[in-house]
Amino acid sequence: MPARRRGPAATSSISEEPVIVPSPISEEPVIVPSKLPEIASVSAVFFALFFYLLFKHYKIEHDLKRSILINLGLSFVGFIISLILIPVASRYVLRRNLFGYDINKKGTPQGLIKVPESLGIVIGVVFLVVAIVFQYFNLTQDSNWLVEYNAALASICFMILLGFIDDVLDVPWRMKLMLPSIAALPLLMAYAGHTTIIIPKPLIPYVGLEILDLGGIYKLYMFLLAVFCTNSINIHAGINGLEVGQTAVIASAIMIHNVMQIGASSDPEYKQAHAFSIYLAQPLLTTSLGLLCFNWYPSSVFVGDTYTYFAGMSMAVIGILGHFSETLLIFFLPQVLNFLASCPQLFGFINCPRHRLPRFDPETGLLTGTRDGTLVNIFLRLFGRCTEKQLCIRLLGFQALCCVFCFGLRHFLAGWYK
Repeated sequence: MPARRRGPAATSSISEEPVIVPSPISEEPVIVPSKLPEIASVSAVFFALFFYLLFKHYKIEHDLKRSILINLGLSFVGFIISLILIPVASRYVLRRNLFGYDINKKGTPQGLIKVPESLGIVIGVVFLVVAIVFQYFNLTQDSNWLVEYNAALASICFMILLGFIDDVLDVPWRMKLMLPSIAALPLLMAYAGHTTIIIPKPLIPYVGLEILDLGGIYKLYMFLLAVFCTNSINIHAGINGLEVGQTAVIASAIMIHNVMQIGASSDPEYKQAHAFSIYLAQPLLTTSLGLLCFNWYPSSVFVGDTYTYFAGMSMAVIGILGHFSETLLIFFLPQVLNFLASCPQLFGFINCPRHRLPRFDPETGLLTGTRDGTLVNIFLRLFGRCTEKQLCIRLLGFQALCCVFCFGLRHFLAGWYK
């Protein structure tokens, strides 16, 4: 959950006398993409590596590269549109009292600023428009991928809607766990891909098979993966830039992984599966970078559960369509650790406060870890007190290291494990 306290909602009365709601003392904040230079410089390093792999290191078919570049061009347009729409949407959500106060700045002037919430709705809509328009350039009406692609977009759209409902209605924790279950249904019902898994080579003598068809159990696994990815992004949160930052890091790793798999394979269907993952990962990354320009410390907007649900479901869908769920889970290693540490509180064995956030000292500007079971607090307890920006950089650095570890693990296990 984001580190924020909701603003008071406007009240109404059935009496004849109108109820006058006093206007807030604080003025509306100015919403500008002030972090654009920082985000652009870091992104340039990643895209330089991505283009090197795409054009120089691997020999990839011209048509496939053309489709990836068209998708990237549309994704960049989505990035620009996100930068334009977020300030506009911020004014609308403030008018509807969808704002909060940054708890990690309580006791300072920044803690009194009304921060517009639920701006993930803008990113989700822009993402869907980019993904839908891209079909015109790449998919024909008789394409084998069209049904699954649209089903994936339907699941993502459903999750955006449910996330926004959660932001508005403030759904209880137990219901939050159920929302991804509903949103995953379109993809599960339309999925027509394989339901087999490759048995790891060390286990083949014991199982007696090289390939095992799981049937309906595979769809159950897909369902659980979607539920986990969606909720794990939502609970690994609480500081400025963390929700969007971790999504950007994972999406970047997904894009590099898919290019490597396309370049190393000679199977057309296998290449197409990973290409489709890129087609969804690129607009996810660029729109998230647009949001990060506003959400990086100090945040001028809050992303809301709308974004965390949307991002988690998008990456689950990308992993399912690309058939690399094992790799995706290693990319999600920080989220796995955070979930395991959170289980005693989430399932009621230990008291779970509404906001499992670190303690903020307004005099020093430093955060101190509490005993709550989150990776945010664990990092503070292990490495000592620090500022919110320093903590976010450490957590995102750990996220990047886990992605690098995944690539190294795949390299060393290649030929032995599978």
